[in-house]
Amino acid sequence: MKRALFAAAISLAVVSPGHAADTVRIAHVTDFTGALAPYAEQLHIGMKLGFEYATDGTMTVSGRQIEMSRKDSQLDPARARTLVEEAYGEDDAHIVVGPVSSGVALATLPLAEEYERIIIPEGVADAITGSSWNRYVVRIGRNSSQDAVSNAVALGEPGICVATIAQDYAFGRDGVAAYRESMEAAGGSVVHEEYLPLDATDFTAAAQRLFGALRDREGCDKGRYIFSIWAGSTNPLGRIKDLEPGRYGIQLAAGGNTLAAMVGYADFPGMEGAGFYYYESPENEVNRWLVEEHFKRYQQAPDFFTAQGFSQAMAIVAAIRKSGGSTDSEDLIAAFRGLIFASPKGEMRIRPDDHQALQAMYHFRIEAENRDNWFADRTVTAGVPKLMRTIPIDAMSIPVRN
Repeated sequence: MKRALFAAAISLAVVSPGHAADTVRIAHVTDFTGALAPYAEQLHIGMKLGFEYATDGTMTVSGRQIEMSRKDSQLDPARARTLVEEAYGEDDAHIVVGPVSSGVALATLPLAEEYERIIIPEGVADAITGSSWNRYVVRIGRNSSQDAVSNAVALGEPGICVATIAQDYAFGRDGVAAYRESMEAAGGSVVHEEYLPLDATDFTAAAQRLFGALRDREGCDKGRYIFSIWAGSTNPLGRIKDLEPGRYGIQLAAGGNTLAAMVGYADFPGMEGAGFYYYESPENEVNRWLVEEHFKRYQQAPDFFTAQGFSQAMAIVAAIRKSGGSTDSEDLIAAFRGLIFASPKGEMRIRPDDHQALQAMYHFRIEAENRDNWFADRTVTAGVPKLMRTIPIDAMSIPVRN
C-alpha cells in the first residue's frame, strides 16, 4: 500500500491569535448543532482524515502547517455570517469551509467576496454555484443538478416514462429541470411534474395524479417510473408505495442518501437510482484507505458526507501545492480552476466556469440486507445500494447556471 496507516488520528492545530506566517489557516464553519449536525460531524471527520492522507500524516503542505478551527453556525444564517466574518477578520483564515445547510451557506457567500477570501460551501443548492456564485466560491460537494442528472442517466432510454414529485422551491424545481433535460437527452420522457409544499405530509392526491399520468400512457414500453426529489423526514415514497403503484406497472426511483436514510430503503427492494457515494462502490487506493481507517477508528462505515469532507481536504492540499505553496486568494483561484485531484470517488476536476467539482456518480439497485457494520452500536436491516455501474463525469451534462 502506497501510504502507511496511522495508528491514531493526528490532531489538527486550533487557530489562535498571533499566527505564524508559515501556517495554512482553515475555518470549518458549519452546522454542528441542529438537524444537520450528523452531516457536519461526518464532514469534519472526513476533512481531518483527508488532510492526514493528503500530507502523509505530516499535516503540512509545501512546508506550512495546516491549522483548522471549528465553529458552530447552528443552522442560523445570521450566526454563520458573524462566524465567517470572525474567521476572515480576526482569525485571518485563508479558507472558510461550510456551512452544510444550503440556506445558511448562501447567506455567507457575499462575505467571501467582501473579504476577498476563498469559501468552500458544503450545501447542495444549485444557486451556490449558480445565481448566488462569486469568484471566491469553490464547491467540492455535488450540486442538486448532479443528483438529478445522474439519476436520469441511470434510467434514461427511449421508452422510459417518468413522473416526478418534488418540493416546491428551488431545490425541487431546479432538480426536476435538470432531470427532465437529461432524461429527454437520453430518449426518455418526463410526462408529469408534481410539486408540493416543503411541509407536505399527505401525498394521497398527488400519488393519484402521478398514477393517472403514467398508467395508460403509450410509448412507455421500457418502463414507467415515479422519481422523487425530496429532502426531510416526510419522504413521499412510503405513502406512494402503500397505494400499490405496481398494479399499474409503475416503479419507484430515488437518489442515494446517508446510511441512516438508506435504512428506510429496505422497504424498496429492486428500486434503482444514482447516488453520490456509498463506501462499497468506489474501487481505488484513496477509498480503501478511508474505509479501513474509518472502521479502525470509529468502528463503523464512512458515510456520504465523510467522503465529501475527505475530498474537500484533498482539493485544498492539491490547490496549495499547485499554487507553489501560496494561500493568496488570487493564486488559489487560479489553482482551483481546472484542478484535477484524487478523492475517495476517484479523480475529480473543478470546472473553471463556476468552480463546481465534477465527479463520478453511482447507479445502484436496492437490496434489503442485515448489516452489523454500518453503525457502531447496532445491527440494521437496510436498503443496500448495490453498484450496477459507475457513471463517469463525461456521461453527465451538468448545467452551468450562473
